[in-house]
Amino acid sequence: MLVLAACGGGAHATHGEINPNALPPANPVAVGKMVQGATAAKDGQRDRAIALLREAIGIDPTLWEAQYNLGVVLAGAGDLAGAEDWLRKAAKLAPEVQDVVVALAEVERRRGEHRSAADLLGDYVQAHPLAIDARTALVAALRNSGQVDKAIAQGQEVLVRKPGDAAALAELALCHLSKGERDTAQLLAKQALDSNPKNALAHRAMGLIQLQNGDDALAFQSFLEASKEDPRDTTARLNMGGVLLHAGAYAKAEEQYRATLQVSPDDLEAQIGLAASLRGEADQKSPQKLEEARTLLSKVLEKDPHNIAALFNLGVLYADFLKRPADAAPLFRRYLSEAPSDHPSRADAEKFLSGLASTKPATPPPPTQPPPKGKKTK
Repeated sequence: MLVLAACGGGAHATHGEINPNALPPANPVAVGKMVQGATAAKDGQRDRAIALLREAIGIDPTLWEAQYNLGVVLAGAGDLAGAEDWLRKAAKLAPEVQDVVVALAEVERRRGEHRSAADLLGDYVQAHPLAIDARTALVAALRNSGQVDKAIAQGQEVLVRKPGDAAALAELALCHLSKGERDTAQLLAKQALDSNPKNALAHRAMGLIQLQNGDDALAFQSFLEASKEDPRDTTARLNMGGVLLHAGAYAKAEEQYRATLQVSPDDLEAQIGLAASLRGEADQKSPQKLEEARTLLSKVLEKDPHNIAALFNLGVLYADFLKRPADAAPLFRRYLSEAPSDHPSRADAEKFLSGLASTKPATPPPPTQPPPKGKKTK
């Protein structure tokens, strides 16, 4: 949510307020620049919005609304590091404002820092028990960080304060799905859609349930509805890409992963999915696709050396497509040392590794030595 007006220390946000004595009155020139920037952002003029908001902050460094707006715009542009920096500055100036905290936690979630997001939201909710949006975001952060029972408890707290809330019902559906309780999850997802048929999260939850039930076509349709209701829902696009990848529609899967990376360039899962799509499309006439896939997976491993999906996929790329067994073998070994015992790709990795071990490279001929000086070759 962008803030279109501000009055400095006395400003009131939609979901929180700050101490009017904490900050000096806002510079009116800075406020004007900020409003222009927020308007430009709403009109899709991202670069102009960023420039105007930076100008506003330069005029009045205490204008937290401009810092918050700049963080939101940068997050939308995929600059998550820049977004986090400005949102932290806004949170330092206006720690009571719910929108700032929720936006900062969302950036941390997109960067994969789920526990940090949960801690941030948990502290805020403890101090502000009636903050519904922050508590709903906390449910997702707890679920993503593996604290499912705590997530369910928080989701139930939301429904006590706001019965029938579609977002809370959808989050609870995802919590129960993660525990393998499909019937409960499906009932909650249906209740969420009945409460709000346009809720993107509810459509995504239903799609994941359908996917686990083996209904790929229905799941894809649900993910498509989620992306229509919220075009910036990168998770729905990731799920659509996964369904298309499984179906062998590699070019279509590539479109979804590239669309995700337009919104969130640092999304490692999207990068791995794109690499898998490119590998599926590649043939002898398009070696550039294989090279792009190799580059993507290598960069993922630079950021996350323990990423088992990247280790396995890069191993397959080297073994089956680039014909570089010496590079593939250590990747499969690393995968096997990192992956859990029940991971679905373990058997394939062991088979690859066994095949690579049994394939001995041909003995190279001895290097040709130059003839000694003064002697002629025969």
